[in-house]
Formats: sequence, C-alpha cells, structure tokens
Amino acid sequence: MKISLHKKSSPSAFTTYIERVRSAREILGVSHADIKCLVEPDAIIKKELSVTIGGKKKKLSAFRVQFSNARGPYKGGIRFHEGADEDEVKALSGMMAIKCAIVGVPFGGGKGGVEVNTKELKKEDIFAVARAYVGAMHEHFGHHKDIPAPDAYTNAEVMGVMLDEYERLSGGSFPATFTGKPLSLGGIPGRDTATAMGGMAVLEGYVSGHGQKPKDLSVAVHGFGNAGSTVAKLLHKAGYTIVGLADSRGSVMSERGLDPHMFEVLKKDGKQMCDLDIADIKKLDITCGVPEAVLTMRADILIPAALEDTITKENAGDVQAKTILELANGPTTNDADAILEEKGVEVIPDVLANAGGVTASYFEWVAGRTGEQMTRDEVNERLHDTMYKAWCDTLEFSQKHKVSYRKAAFALGASRILQAVNDRGRNLQ
Repeated sequence: MKISLHKKSSPSAFTTYIERVRSAREILGVSHADIKCLVEPDAIIKKELSVTIGGKKKKLSAFRVQFSNARGPYKGGIRFHEGADEDEVKALSGMMAIKCAIVGVPFGGGKGGVEVNTKELKKEDIFAVARAYVGAMHEHFGHHKDIPAPDAYTNAEVMGVMLDEYERLSGGSFPATFTGKPLSLGGIPGRDTATAMGGMAVLEGYVSGHGQKPKDLSVAVHGFGNAGSTVAKLLHKAGYTIVGLADSRGSVMSERGLDPHMFEVLKKDGKQMCDLDIADIKKLDITCGVPEAVLTMRADILIPAALEDTITKENAGDVQAKTILELANGPTTNDADAILEEKGVEVIPDVLANAGGVTASYFEWVAGRTGEQMTRDEVNERLHDTMYKAWCDTLEFSQKHKVSYRKAAFALGASRILQAVNDRGRNLQ
C-alpha cells in the first residue's frame, strides 16, 4: 500500500492522520522514506465470522489493524459497531502508536472491530460475537504481540469473555493479553476513570503554567458519557465553573454554573438533561438547547468528549473558548484546526489529552505479567505523574519549535517511534 504525502485525497479519518504525519515530518526534518513506518500499517487482518445470533447463522466482517511495533506490542481497542469503518480504524491505530509514544508506554498501535449492531443483540449474542472474534484472531494476539482493550460498544464484560476464549484456545493463563477487564479477572482499579483523570492532569499543567486558577475559569463539556461525565464531576470538585453540558439529545447552559451530579441522576433515570423542575431551571437560569450549542457558547475552556469531527470548518469560527481540551478521539478536523489556530485558540490534542486510558492499561498489562497489585490511589498517582510529564514534554517541544500543541505532540510521538526504528536498525533494511 502506497500513501502519498504530497497530495490530499478525499477527506477521511486516515487522510487527516496522514496530514498530521506530514506536518510532523516537516518539523523533524526527516525524509519520506524515514516515516514509512508511520504511514503504512504493519498489518491489516480481515476475517469473516460465522456466528449464531437468535438461532440463525450470520456472517460478520471483522478486522484488526496493527501499526508500528517498534516500541512494543500493538495496543488498542476492539469496537462492535455496524458502521465500523476500516479507514477510521486504520487512522485510530496509527494515532494509538503516536499516543503511546507521547506518554512513554512501550506499545505500538492497534485497533479492531466487527461490523454488527449490538443494539439488536442480546447479551449472549454479543458474547458469541466476542468468542468468534477471538477464535478468528487469537493467533495475532498475545501479551508480547497484540493487546486488545474495550472500545465503542464493548466493555470490561466483553473483555472478560474474550480473555476466557483466548485462554481456552491457548491452553493457559494469560491475563496480560487483554486490558480493561473486570477486577476479578485481573483488571485494575482506576481504569474506569483514567481517561478523565489523565485529561485533568494535563489541564492542571496547562492552567498552572498560565498562572490561572480553577475558580476563575469556566468550562463547557460536549459529551456526557463515561469520560465526559467523569471529567465534568472532577472539574466541578476542583472549583471550575461548569457553564455547559451536552449529551447526544440536548444541552444545558448557565453562566451561574451547573452541578454535573444533578444531570447524571437525570440520565440514570432515563430522562433528558432539561427534564428539570421549572423552578430549578429558573433558579439556575438554565438555557436548554441542541447538543452543538455548547461548542460555541461563552466559556474559557471547551472539552469535546463525544465523537470525532465535532468541531469543523462550519462552526470553528464561532468557537468562543480560548482553550480546547480534546477528550474525544479526533473531535477537530484539520480545516477547523487551521481556523482555531488563526483565532488564537490553544488546542490540547487528543493524542495527549485522552492518553490516560492507555496509560492505565499499561499498568494493568504490567500487573498481569508480574502479579503486582495496585490500589486506585496508587494508579491515580502514577497516572497523574505520567500524564503531567507528557504535558511538560509536549510544552517544551512546542516552545522549542514554535509550533502548536497538536503539532508538537504529534511530532514528539513520531520522533520517539522513529528513534526506536533507528535503534532496531530497521531504517537500513
């Protein structure tokens, strides 16, 4: 597969990734040949699964993309989704390799998926898909080779089933082959909040470096899933004023400040964010709107924590926040990035800001291989130190090369991968 770094192809997730690799190449001053490992996956594995769902045999497309194992085994999630797209998974796999290098964990990039709509399946059907996936892919997995984790529409429970199937086929105990597992199977406490905790550590470094204080800053959070709701609660506890919250169905906004716990309770009861008493809405001066409203509302910090391509060239010009912390994967398009940079908006990129998840997964991998046990407090402390250092490294690179945080993070991660390739002598092959 040949990828051109000179011509822009049709817009896609992998095109965006390639453009960022090209920017990193220019900053680092390396040749096109040098970055082959960053633009061509080591492997794209495709399989057809035969699964009994609802008493009927079905054929499902499955795949796994492995990207650059120069720094260690491949690492990344498995998603079950009817729209699972190879192009996007390929981009996420490449970004995973960059992300691991930025935070200094010894992994390459990996990503996989099955094209299936889990919303139409019972739990036993999802488990059957999980076992079929491992049955087709197990020879490519291993704690020394490729380590899967949960992703969209998979979770700790699914990882437990996958581990069970892998160990059945492999004839032994190999808990380090999967991360994001239940605690009873070698999962690690703190993994559930690691993405948000990691983002908070990076934000702490950014805010303190600017001489600011949480109590003086307002934040809007777009996305109220696990990462978004957790970071909103952490921010609220730290003294930030939460002025906007949004999920897939709507948003709530108030300059007086919002308590995210209130809206978490509503969602757990199956209600929408604006299903508050009229008295509460008036008392808190809440405005209800569409989810996208929080992206352009008045706030010091905007945190996209939902889907990719949320901030685009169509709305980037209306963004009022001065800082964006990307907790989602790929929430800002390249066109939007250019607009934000022109406006002076500082973007702390996803490959740094949301790397807390894979960092905690590394701790789980180590525990699975050594038998070491860690408490939640120990995980959080090590996570904070790792993420804070990654921020400091990115900041130093940004200042040295006079480039944005995104370009700095991407180039820093790329440089560490290229160093490993060089140290292995692969660049001479």
